[in-house]
Amino acid sequence: MFRLYLIGLFILITAIIANYIVSKLHLKSWYDLLNGIIKSQSYWSEVTLKDGLWLFVLYPLFLGLGSSLGNFIYIKLFSS
Repeated sequence: MFRLYLIGLFILITAIIANYIVSKLHLKSWYDLLNGIIKSQSYWSEVTLKDGLWLFVLYPLFLGLGSSLGNFIYIKLFSS
């Protein structure tokens, strides 16, 4: 159970870092995308290729790397 907690913690930390980076690079976050779609169906026209690559390729990859790092640290700390 602690392993899952540690992995989740690392995913959370990487998500916070990713959202900070997105705000500095002026890319759309998932929050921006979902709020924009709720307000207007034409919001998709404001989503650039860079935004799409970030949301659908790089962000999931970044979170996956965070989970892998959490698992790696757990193995190093608690494997015998």
